[in-house]
Amino acid sequence: PRTLVCGRAQTPAFSCHHAVGLCKTRPMDLVFIIDSSRSVRPAEFEQVKVFLAKVIEGLDVGVSATRVGVINYASTVKNEVSLKTYRTKAGLVKAVTKIEPLSTGTMTGLAIQFALNVAFSEAEGGRAKSPDISKVAIIVTDGHPQDNVKDVAQRAREAGIEIFAIGVGRANMHILKLMASDPHNDHMDYVESYSVIEKLTKKFQEALCVSDLCATGDHDCEQVCISTPGSYKCACKDGFTLADNGRSCTEACSSAALDVVFVIDGSKSIRPENFKLVKKWINQIIDKMEVSESKTHVGLVQYSSTVKTEFPLGRYNNKTDVKVAVKKMNYMEKGTMTGQALGYMTDTSFSLSHGARPGVQKVGIVFTDGRSQDYIGDTAKKAKELGVKMYAVGVGSAVESELKTIASEPIPEHYFYTADFKTMNQIAKKLQINICEDPCECDSLVKFQKKVEAALQALLESMSERIALLEKKIV
Repeated sequence: PRTLVCGRAQTPAFSCHHAVGLCKTRPMDLVFIIDSSRSVRPAEFEQVKVFLAKVIEGLDVGVSATRVGVINYASTVKNEVSLKTYRTKAGLVKAVTKIEPLSTGTMTGLAIQFALNVAFSEAEGGRAKSPDISKVAIIVTDGHPQDNVKDVAQRAREAGIEIFAIGVGRANMHILKLMASDPHNDHMDYVESYSVIEKLTKKFQEALCVSDLCATGDHDCEQVCISTPGSYKCACKDGFTLADNGRSCTEACSSAALDVVFVIDGSKSIRPENFKLVKKWINQIIDKMEVSESKTHVGLVQYSSTVKTEFPLGRYNNKTDVKVAVKKMNYMEKGTMTGQALGYMTDTSFSLSHGARPGVQKVGIVFTDGRSQDYIGDTAKKAKELGVKMYAVGVGSAVESELKTIASEPIPEHYFYTADFKTMNQIAKKLQINICEDPCECDSLVKFQKKVEAALQALLESMSERIALLEKKIV
């Protein structure tokens, strides 16, 4: 989902949109705290009231929507409009026009304290603290306060009140900063005189405005748009599922079951530090699998001069257990009998006695870093003839011709190779396959192949970084 913010940086409480007539404010208790000290001339105070009235016009006023209060202060504080008094814009605006200046000192701290203790209280119409209802104070002042504002403003903010500070003319910027919420850039405004305070009207109308983006049509959902405050989320009709992009819908079908066996080279040329990266790579793929009793089953085989089942298909039926088992795999550190390992995978790992399921698509992923010490042609051919979808992943001294022999057709989409880890971008090819009759099964395999590619790239990046560090140390 995206949030559109217009006219100013988005604040924790607000987001907005320009659509006229389709704008609603998020439920909030909003209190204006206006300075009417003697330095504010009568004509200037009228301009402040016009500013308030115009901001109120842009609000969604109501008992369950936005409630508005107004505090007027100078040497004393006067509660002109309480949050509980008016339920309509017309009533609020009329009350604002009747406010008269107090024309004495500037006790801004006292006004903030009054807001905290009285104006936002339940007795005056304030609602109980809730993540769904924002508490907002907008302070308008033109002078230096005659009392302390730092501590009381901090208490107000800690109580959950979001404070906006507007300074006019001689207003002290440091004092505004002491009052305003973080980030200050979003919560402080300054105008040269009251004659131009109206230029902030649009800014605050937009800041307090949340648009129904579904109603305006300003969304890119393919089927169903669900409004959220200032944003939206997409959904799909019955019989469809939401795609990974969060917008499109595809015909619903459960992911096809897969039996996946990793065949991992544990020869001495891999080296312990890289073997850890290989295990991490395996788990990155597993993270994105739908591992369960009825969906994907995972098995793990390690080979060097001999072949060893680390764990068979179906032993673990959730990602956590599979990943823990992968991490426990110990490095064998001997030869490279890839042909023998392929034969073992086909005859043993994918056998019913080792957990393979009849009629379920079989996927083999072979990872090696060197030339095989035995012949791989026959065992690779047998695996593919039996319907195993084969991936061949080679790094370092792996032989491309051997990887191609192992890989399923089309070969460019089923093998990955890089000579020196630094050219990993050359192996990043888009994977496409359409070999299965069931569209759901095809979709599952395509997604799986893309996950393999992404995890492989992450592995190669890590290994490339390690090799670069080693080269620097050697130099």
